[in-house]
Amino acid sequence: MSNIVFSTDPGWQPEQNGGKPDQGPFPDDGIIRLRRETKGRKGAGVICVYGIGPGQVGEVAKKLKKQLGTGGAVKKGVIEIQGDRLAQIRQWLEKAGFTVKQVGG
Repeated sequence: MSNIVFSTDPGWQPEQNGGKPDQGPFPDDGIIRLRRETKGRKGAGVICVYGIGPGQVGEVAKKLKKQLGTGGAVKKGVIEIQGDRLAQIRQWLEKAGFTVKQVGG
């Protein structure tokens, strides 16, 4: 399958994904996915939380950071929590009523 790299058609527009925000590499099925990532962070690990709805992502991130006493950020709808606190994050999310799944290694 090929993608158009350049077009001379003056009316050409890139395909839109239906107006939905980019949800990342995982489906929007109601399951919260946790993944430890270090790539592009000079070896410093973060836990990325995927699958939280756009209306809740800011509030959940704020509560997680306060509960764990650590830093973090929300980037493109993904919560990034600093440090290797996967078990604590999983426990807190399950207690809050989310279905949680660990992905990756």
